[in-house]
Amino acid sequence: MIFGEGYFFMKRWTGFVLLAAVAIWLLVSSVLAQQTPFQTFLGDLRNDMELLADRVYGARIRPEANETAQGWTGNSDVASLTIVADVWYDNEQLADAIFGAGQRPAEWLGATSGNPALVARNVRHDLELAANTFIGVDLRPDGWRGAALFHTCNRTILNLLYLLNTVYNKQPTTSESAADYCRALGAEIENELAVLTFNEEALAGVPSLVLAVRGDLERLADEELGLNTRPEGWIGNKDVNSPTLADDNFSDLERLADALLGLDQRPDGWLGALSASPVNSFRNLRHDLEKLADVRLGVGERPRGWQGTDALLNCKTLVQSLVLVVQQNYEFTVGDAGTDIVAYCASIETSANNLIENPPPPPVVDEVEEDERYRGEAQYSFAYFDAAATQFYGIMPAGTEFRAWYRNFSGSSMMFVSGDNFAVFIDRRWTTMEQEIFDQLPTLEGVRPLAFCDANWCNGPGPTPTPTGGPIFDIIFGVTPPATPGPGDGRQNAVNWNHIRVTYVLQRPETRTAQVTLEICQEVQQINCEAVASIFNNATGLPLPAVSQLNGNNVYELPYGYTDNLVISSSTLISYDVWLNDPSVSS
Repeated sequence: MIFGEGYFFMKRWTGFVLLAAVAIWLLVSSVLAQQTPFQTFLGDLRNDMELLADRVYGARIRPEANETAQGWTGNSDVASLTIVADVWYDNEQLADAIFGAGQRPAEWLGATSGNPALVARNVRHDLELAANTFIGVDLRPDGWRGAALFHTCNRTILNLLYLLNTVYNKQPTTSESAADYCRALGAEIENELAVLTFNEEALAGVPSLVLAVRGDLERLADEELGLNTRPEGWIGNKDVNSPTLADDNFSDLERLADALLGLDQRPDGWLGALSASPVNSFRNLRHDLEKLADVRLGVGERPRGWQGTDALLNCKTLVQSLVLVVQQNYEFTVGDAGTDIVAYCASIETSANNLIENPPPPPVVDEVEEDERYRGEAQYSFAYFDAAATQFYGIMPAGTEFRAWYRNFSGSSMMFVSGDNFAVFIDRRWTTMEQEIFDQLPTLEGVRPLAFCDANWCNGPGPTPTPTGGPIFDIIFGVTPPATPGPGDGRQNAVNWNHIRVTYVLQRPETRTAQVTLEICQEVQQINCEAVASIFNNATGLPLPAVSQLNGNNVYELPYGYTDNLVISSSTLISYDVWLNDPSVSS
């Protein structure tokens, strides 16, 4: 076959175009990789806003500036100082076109805070609401990027999630595939807050509150059915120590509702369920009993001796959780309920949400007072070189005093502390420090404190005790020694496992594995590090494939504990073993 010069010109031209495309893709990828998560969120928000605007106004048609309005900003520079204000402004213009000038649905949030992250969160919520209205629920244009599903939930759920993350360092686990996601998420939040906001003394009083529900249930039955007249199957459990008291109250409440309202006929807002949390089971019972009393006797009208006198218990249970958590974190009072309980509940819900989104400035704390607040004593605490507990210093004796400085992320109970001849990471649960004080510590974001241990109880750094069996068990029966480094390949220097920095991406306790990114470092202090480029599994004789990539680094799935059948390589370093902590150690 004979090819002319045109063929070779086109071949060279095609190659040039492909190279140019690859170069552009690499440049764009590099720029995107440098974006912060918040900037990525804003970029996705702008993308989706423009897609909806194409549907509302027409492709490439946008509101123009006039004497009273600046027109469509179209700002897509996620690093600009005005990006949050501009996406909010453009979203409000979309809302005027969809709902009518100045008209908004009741669920609309808008700009309720001076916090840019909260404003952007609200804009995403409102954009999804606008798209549901204009296009259809769960219908979106091609190219729509979206955001986490919780952005479609109501303001109270959004703010409780915000507090769980920023104050209590907790993340939700509700699956987005749940049938009624926002309701399921709300139930998870309520159960989590019941644990976080009720101390042991308060929890001890819950059975008495459930018994008070029984007393009022009997009073309502007497009032409506007559003394000692009860529906068939009535249990009437009045034993405060009975493990089935809440369940029996629920059964009898449902029987009474059937008798008074009709089979399966219930007022709007009826909950009709118990919870895994005793606190929330009580709230559900009290809420529904008050609903039933309102329908039968009139709002605010109750039989003599009625024990449910707290008006807040008439509000939605999520609102009760909201008020309690705001009261514990800010100065917040609910005021008098008056005669309109619906207006009362709506008012305190709005006020509590406003306070979360616009908190008062922190009080000026005397430095001595702050220093004392963050002091505690060890209770045979394991001491580590890092927050991931990969290098073990020894056991801090009971009574050893320390001052805490930082806490770890994502539900971890690890904190960085210092004292006489030491600065180490320890687990709060093995100290006298209360959870409430721990939660007030600043996080390790952007901080890399220098750890050392010269106290007389230090004997490391050394291998971390194996995670099975508990700390004391590990000390008695010894620890896993580091592997003996094998030879390098002539170009790479050999090190062992304590030179490897492990970043946990996904914990999989059900398979006893974790997905991680790895870096090999020149020193055990893990300062000068290189990304792991490959892992060879000596047991299988095959390379270990990466399951994904994160920030340009390979993500591998490896077993918990100590593994010494690998060849882990970076550009200039090599290691033959690695250590991964299971969640009982690393969180």
